[in-house]
Order: sequence, then C-alpha cells, then structure tokens
Amino acid sequence: MLKVDNITKYYDDFCAVDHLSFEVKPGEIFGLLGVNGAGKTTTFRMIIGLLEPTDGKVTLDDKKIDYSVTDTIGFLTEERSLLTKLTVKEQCHYYGILKGMTEKQVDERLDELLKKFNIENYKNKKIKELSKGNQQKIQFITAILNNPKLLICDEPFSGLDPFNVELFKEELKEMAKSGSIIIFSSHRMEHVELFCKKIAVLKDGKDVLSGNLKDIKRRYRKKNIMVKGDIDLDKIKKIDGVLDIIVKADEYEIKIAEESVEEKVFKEVSKCKNITKFVVEEPSLNEIFIDKVGETYEN
Repeated sequence: MLKVDNITKYYDDFCAVDHLSFEVKPGEIFGLLGVNGAGKTTTFRMIIGLLEPTDGKVTLDDKKIDYSVTDTIGFLTEERSLLTKLTVKEQCHYYGILKGMTEKQVDERLDELLKKFNIENYKNKKIKELSKGNQQKIQFITAILNNPKLLICDEPFSGLDPFNVELFKEELKEMAKSGSIIIFSSHRMEHVELFCKKIAVLKDGKDVLSGNLKDIKRRYRKKNIMVKGDIDLDKIKKIDGVLDIIVKADEYEIKIAEESVEEKVFKEVSKCKNITKFVVEEPSLNEIFIDKVGETYEN
C-alpha cells in the first residue's frame, strides 16, 4: 500500500502542498487532480523520493521510499523526457538498466511492449524521427518497462489519438489487475471517471475534495435532468431551484440546485406533450471540479 501521511512542502515561505493525506491499495487507480500550480507535481516528486517533505511522510508497504525501492517505481511525466538522439532500443536500455534490469530482460520486455502498441518496426529508429504520439508511446513504455509496483501517470494520453488512448487504458487496467498501485492525473475528466474509484482534488496545495468518486457524486447536491419532448422552457426556467437549461440536439439538460427540485420539474414536464425521456443524472466530475476549484482544469 502507498500511504501519503499528512505531507507538507514549503519552498522558503511558499507552501506548495499543505497537509495532504491519502492511501492507495494494490490494484487501485487513484486520481490526483488540480489546475496548474495546485501542487500535483510537487506531490509526485515527494512520493517518488525526489523531494523530501517539510513535514509528514510517504511510505510504500510501510517503508520509506528511497533508492532501495526506486527500481519498483515508474513515473510518466507530463513533460517529454526522452533523449531524442538515441534510438528507441538505446533509450529503453538506458532506463531499464537504471531500474536494475539486465539487457536481456529489457529486450524481452521491450519486444513485448512494442508489439502491444503496434510499433515493432520503430525499435531501431531515433526518437526524434517519431511522431509526437509515438514518442508518447515510447515514454509510456520506459515508465512501465520494469513492471512497476507503483506507477505515477501525469497526463499519459497527451498527443494520442482515440485508438491509442484505448491501448493505454487497457494496459493501465491490466497493470491494476496484476496488483500495481497507480496514481493517475489527467485534464480529461471522463478518463478519470472511467479509471478511478477514489480521487483527491488539490487547490493551492490543499485537499479540497477527496474520497470515493461515487460517494462524492451522491453527496453533491446539484443534479442534471435529461428531457426529450416539447417542453415549455419559460415555465421551467421560472421554477425555484432550476439553475440553467442547456438546449442540445434532441434533448434538454435541466440543471437543478438539489434533488428536491426534481419533483417540481417533473410536475411541469408532465403537462407537456411528446415526452419520451425524463432521467435524473449525477453531475459529471468536470462539473464538480469546476464548482470546487472555481476554474477549468486547463487554466
């Protein structure tokens, strides 16, 4: 188990991370979210031992993370960190040997992963000759080459088309099934919702929202009602507790302040004609994130 216990990090007088705690068990994919400058990168660096917390501690299986366990860790950074003049094989040998693997182990694992990601013919190509998407594949391969016990993925789908996003997603799910501990960060909230059962949202270094994603959605008071049919927009807008109505291609999304407003909306909608859909939905993670943080992830 990875345990982040009340960690704080100061840079001089600036507090980058403020008393952050969470746990991730083997086989779990944990979402760590926040806008730029929220403290995610500093947290990642403390987890893998690149930075020492000012206060608090990080442990993996009850042991402090240091050079004795780094061979069991993988880190896919948001920034490209490949040596572009090297070939794919040379790059992977470099990372693999740093992680304590033999050349034979690297070659066997590399061949397996190149085949899985449909880039077998790139093994002896230089990194700089590859497209942005294929460079991202190589960066991902270097992070998982050693079958890490703990994997941190910061924006892993950057530069990938939908087909290759699916390949990455399947690999992460397989790793989780095999018992890896995975920390996942992405500005694509729909990806976080697909992967993560538990999340923590950082703002100015503080945990402003954390826990089981299903419970967070359940506790969140605002709901969305999806309606198809000939509704009277003006009358529904006047209902106390209706926040907004979004007109979509073939339906309406009615945003309500809390669950109790649902009955009022239903009473009004039931007077309308040709109603074929009335569904109350939980809010998306993106909506909750914006509400808690006050801005979109990309800002």
